[in-house]
Amino acid sequence: MNLALTILVEGLGYASYLFIVSLGLTIIFGVLKILNVAHGAFYAWGAYLCAFLIGQFSVMGVSDIGTMIAIPIAALVVGVVLGSAIERTIIANLYGRDEVLIVLATFGLFLVLEDIILLVFGVDPYFAYQPTYAMPGVQIGGIHQDGYKLSMIALSIVVGATSWAVLNLTHWGKLVTAIIFDSELAVAMGINVRRVFYAVFVAGAVLGALGGAYVAPTISVAPGFGVEVIVLSFAVVVIGGMGSIAGAAIGALLVGTLRAYAVLQWPEIELFVVYAVMAAVLIFRPEGLFAPTKARRI
Repeated sequence: MNLALTILVEGLGYASYLFIVSLGLTIIFGVLKILNVAHGAFYAWGAYLCAFLIGQFSVMGVSDIGTMIAIPIAALVVGVVLGSAIERTIIANLYGRDEVLIVLATFGLFLVLEDIILLVFGVDPYFAYQPTYAMPGVQIGGIHQDGYKLSMIALSIVVGATSWAVLNLTHWGKLVTAIIFDSELAVAMGINVRRVFYAVFVAGAVLGALGGAYVAPTISVAPGFGVEVIVLSFAVVVIGGMGSIAGAAIGALLVGTLRAYAVLQWPEIELFVVYAVMAAVLIFRPEGLFAPTKARRI
């Protein structure tokens, strides 16, 4: 019983930040049809900036307040500033291009952004452990659970519910839906498609940076760690279905739970089990478990 509870909590904790990052990736693809490999760089930049800010606030003696505001500051600065700059200068020129060209361009952008991280933050790892110590733990089933991890799970639920509500219950969400089904018809109806594209890309960048910022206090923020998360994020969205919020949630839960089980019971197959599930899903459901409905062409 204790083992099952531990696997569940660990899996949910891992799935939570992976879902936030994957959500940004799947929203960008669903609307812009851009397979953004550079999304992993937003995650890495968010983590680095958050860890840096937490360190600076600790030196200033305001660590309690600083840790509370460092995460949203890092997510917004990276998502809005860096995301806007990339969308305006590079991504805007890729709309409607060949998929292979888009993947190559965003992969090259990812490598450039990873190298710029080394120039800005250096090659030494960052340890921003203060937020995990600031949040008290709780007892669940007689097992002490990290309070910060539980807050991460709560954040992922809030982010997922908010994203679903915005896309399904608001006027802006209806504009996005119209563009997803037929962007040419949306233009004919007077919708500023480029403005919507910009807003969606920045929102996706904010989500990627938020995932990195929130997970930064739980890991060693070191060069190259954004590579693993972008690979796993692609696995999540492929399992769930590209462009699906529900698919990203289910995919993250599957990946998180299976990874937690493998780490605790069979560490040798930690990564293998994730890709085995992805391969099995692709065999029977090539478009993913919850692929969005496509417009029917007559």
